[in-house]
Amino acid sequence: MNAAKQPQPAATRGQIIGLTLGTALEFYDFLIFSFFAVEIGKCFFPSGNSTNSLLSALAASGAGFLTRPIGAMVIGGLADRLGRKPMLVLSFALIGIASLGVALTPSYASIGIAAPLIVIACRLIQGFALGGEMGASTALLAEVAPPMRRGLFISLQFVGAFVANLAAGAIGAALAFFMDDAALTAWGWRLAMAIGVLIVPIGLQLRRSMPETLERNIAAQTKPSFANYRRTAIVALLMLLTATITTYVLNFMTTYARTTLAMPSGVAFGANMVVGAAAILGAFAAGLASDRFGRKPIMMWFMVFSTASILPSFWLIIHAPSTMLFYLLVFQLRLTTQMAATAILISVTEAFPSSVRSGALAVTYALAISVFGGTTQFVVAWLTQKLPIHWRRLGTCSEPP
Repeated sequence: MNAAKQPQPAATRGQIIGLTLGTALEFYDFLIFSFFAVEIGKCFFPSGNSTNSLLSALAASGAGFLTRPIGAMVIGGLADRLGRKPMLVLSFALIGIASLGVALTPSYASIGIAAPLIVIACRLIQGFALGGEMGASTALLAEVAPPMRRGLFISLQFVGAFVANLAAGAIGAALAFFMDDAALTAWGWRLAMAIGVLIVPIGLQLRRSMPETLERNIAAQTKPSFANYRRTAIVALLMLLTATITTYVLNFMTTYARTTLAMPSGVAFGANMVVGAAAILGAFAAGLASDRFGRKPIMMWFMVFSTASILPSFWLIIHAPSTMLFYLLVFQLRLTTQMAATAILISVTEAFPSSVRSGALAVTYALAISVFGGTTQFVVAWLTQKLPIHWRRLGTCSEPP
């Protein structure tokens, strides 16, 4: 006989804010590595060719995506059996430890090959932790939400992630303003990473205060097989792929502005602030709009609009690389793609029942991120070095400075 369904625990406004801020802190520690790819490349992957150093740093950054599916299966799956809260605490602690390891690792000049090996190991741990974070935290947000506000609550997952984006951009811009490039390479990027590490104890305390939403008695007796939702998972994977590529291309804009457009470091780091602000606004607006107008219209129309505007926007960025135009186009691209991506996440989350939601969502999201997100920045950096040759042959534009 099935046990009677227990009422879902309610979460206070403070607890929801705490979970969102916890997600922001976790994503900050993960993202800061890619935002300082130029400095990290010089510190741990020195080379006579600056492009090779950058590509090595981006490859190390991409290593964190290799373990995201593993973390999704382990932490996300355990969240469906042991509860959301303990796994959220575990993932946060792991990423804090790994980020501290990167911040304290001596340079290649000090300890040789051990330096990049330690950094890559820490990056793998970061990826493992973040792989399980997405499923457990999104599932918890969906399960504490009132039925008519579920879109808004789930959108807070992206709001938290891009608060981290905005904070990382602001800190990077501030450091670039007060430091020269030599200081940023020597210790500035370590300071940025240490800021996130110092806030980890606060994040752990916020997560311990969250209510538990997993209905263990029902899940144990009526849990469906993940195979029953294989088709749903495939559709979800394809939907998330569309959002993943655009997200990581736009996250690359700081490096792109510095290495290809030859913009000052302060302007380049400001792009992260623009991307973060646009994404926060887009995610929040999509959550509200999807609750009122439905998931599908927001998902489809904003994806069509953003897809149509990508090529014209980059053409303008290349041919007229002014700071104001660069920021305006990046803001528009991030706003529209984020509205579509948020509606996709809401739809995917609702497609899975609570008893398999954390694991199924974590695995599908991690696969989308790992296959395309983990390689996007490396591929974009490589293409920006190769494609100008073909552009010159066609006579369509000159090689970027």
